[in-house]
Amino acid sequence: MGNREDLLAGAKRCLYEKGYARTTARDIAAAAGTSLAAIGYHYKSTEALLNLALYDAIGEMGEKMAAALAAAGDPEGPPLQRFEVIWRSIIDSFQADRQVYAATLEIFGQMDRMPDLRAAFADGIEETRGWWAKTLHDVDVRTDEKTGRALGSFYQALMSGVMIQWLIDPDHAPSAGDLVAALRLVGEESR
Repeated sequence: MGNREDLLAGAKRCLYEKGYARTTARDIAAAAGTSLAAIGYHYKSTEALLNLALYDAIGEMGEKMAAALAAAGDPEGPPLQRFEVIWRSIIDSFQADRQVYAATLEIFGQMDRMPDLRAAFADGIEETRGWWAKTLHDVDVRTDEKTGRALGSFYQALMSGVMIQWLIDPDHAPSAGDLVAALRLVGEESR
């Protein structure tokens, strides 16, 4: 590996160990075994390098989750059964990739000052909304935008809330079974 790759690997290690806001250029250079000047030479700024490291970490996490979800359950099964299987995999990822979720959550409050990062996250959220609608309800947002966005936004909001609960208090955060039970209750009350 060269300095560029070492810096990216070092930045990812720092994200996992220290988080986004607490990682300094010195931390990254030390983790990568390079000089501070190498960050500016290869990435222009520490922020640009950290953002790339975060994108990479999220991409790796997304690939693992996609593989787990593809292997999970019967795609033709009942919706609540698919929902529970999918949520079990997602909650497992909250535990396995806790540092990446925490680093992501850490920068949400800074998004107004990071327009490139904000745009990338907005694109990711939009893509995920479409995935939710298609996976759980077989609704394609390209052909039924209103329904697809409504369903996808609901599940995306649920994911954000459950993720925060798992990061803050995993001992009391809802399980996949708890979410299914809650959906059943809401469904019964709405009749």
